Amino acid sequence: MLGGTVRSSAESNDGLHGKAHKEGEVCWGLHSQTLLPEAARELCRVVLCVFLRGGISCLVVQQSNNPLDDLSAGMNQLELELSKAVISDDPFLNQIAGHLIGAGGKRLRPRLTLQAALSVRETIDERVLLGGVAVELVHLASLHHDDVMDEASSRRGVESVNARWGNLIAVVTGDYLLARAAGIAARLGKEVAELLADTLADMCQGQLLEVKSGYDLSRTLESYLLAISGKTASLMATSCRIGALVSDASPATSNLLGELGHCVGMIFQLRDDIFDLFASQEELGKVPGQDLIEGVYTLPVILALTDSPLREELASTLNDPAKVVETNVVRELLLSTSALSDSVTHINHYQNRANELADQLGTSSSRSIASLADDLVRSVDELIERGVSPLAS
Repeated sequence: MLGGTVRSSAESNDGLHGKAHKEGEVCWGLHSQTLLPEAARELCRVVLCVFLRGGISCLVVQQSNNPLDDLSAGMNQLELELSKAVISDDPFLNQIAGHLIGAGGKRLRPRLTLQAALSVRETIDERVLLGGVAVELVHLASLHHDDVMDEASSRRGVESVNARWGNLIAVVTGDYLLARAAGIAARLGKEVAELLADTLADMCQGQLLEVKSGYDLSRTLESYLLAISGKTASLMATSCRIGALVSDASPATSNLLGELGHCVGMIFQLRDDIFDLFASQEELGKVPGQDLIEGVYTLPVILALTDSPLREELASTLNDPAKVVETNVVRELLLSTSALSDSVTHINHYQNRANELADQLGTSSSRSIASLADDLVRSVDELIERGVSPLAS
């Protein structure tokens, strides 16, 4: 389905399973079929019911054969396609697979796909939308698996899948989302399918590298950057690269957009790691210092352990996995070093490179991608300007 507008409306459960509303308008619920009158085959309204936060919401899309020419319309259409992509003949699977989709999210990765495509062409077509859906499904699958590993009880303001239905269901549902993503990628072509498969391998390697380095006081900067490049930045790079590939971009342009996405991904994870250490619970929406508690030593800690007069004191504070880490003590020690400012220097490196790449590409959409990097860096600057207190938690 291409083009048009999307609006939301409330709908009760009796709107499921193909109940007709008007000529050419049907409710598409748990079954992946639509009942389209002959007169409405070229232009129709289709209602897709998706589970949202314990209720049902209807997304109404005006179907046409016209590609979309702006990012906002594309993101609206992508939300519909994302919900459609996980529909099966099993109502229980539909409920679980749609649980986190209905909870919303930033949709940063598919946004990168659409923005990359608009850096190459003027419109967003079905292939671009499906590329965005594929990368978001991979991301959602990783959240299902992450929540199992972290024993998380909530995600995006709703109960996590593992907390509500159990670890086995969460893992299998994550695998189902990966399968859906793989099918979409295969239909987009061999190059996209291979790229997404390689990215999944990079994500797994990055995550394993992080797990292997747990409670390792000798973790190096190189090892840390390699881990976050794999577990986070690789999918953002691929998000941009897929947008370029399905838009028939030249190899040189695809490479530039891929590197631009990688820079955004590195900044995203560096910012996340800094906030986990230095932001307040109110700012984070969760208890800060979770990485420390789990023995994951991120950039500020690595820098302080590598080159700081307080290295021994910090190491002794972190050295016992059986001991509950006093996050305030660690935060205070870090603030006594240059670790935070040195971490910002690393972020600025990727920010500068992102802007260089956007200038090379020379399009407004590529500059919009770089502006995402600028916004992330700005949030770190604002955190520091507000003042980071050892009692921030």
